[in-house]
Amino acid sequence: MEALTKQDSFTDVINKERVVLYFTAGWCPDCTVIEPVLPEIEAAYPAYSFIKVDRDQFIDVCQEYEIFGIPSFIAFQNGKEVGRFVSKDRKTKEEIMNFMNHLPS
Repeated sequence: MEALTKQDSFTDVINKERVVLYFTAGWCPDCTVIEPVLPEIEAAYPAYSFIKVDRDQFIDVCQEYEIFGIPSFIAFQNGKEVGRFVSKDRKTKEEIMNFMNHLPS
């Protein structure tokens, strides 16, 4: 999974045709639990690019998009938000795939 590395590249990233931002942090135990299945989820949805966003490194982005819990996911299509799975709760593989299944194809 590609990771967002610079604040100024955020706009370029979300303007891709289809992208899912995965908000996480190294200290997040719920993120650690879900990370082993993320490659499988990515493989199941090849139309989307998955980008890892470190919540601590990009706190301004998290505030702007109201990411108050992690792990969280926001999907964009051509710069427009088309879906969000944002909460402080632990996410399961099935819940993430259900979120992905309801995104525009």
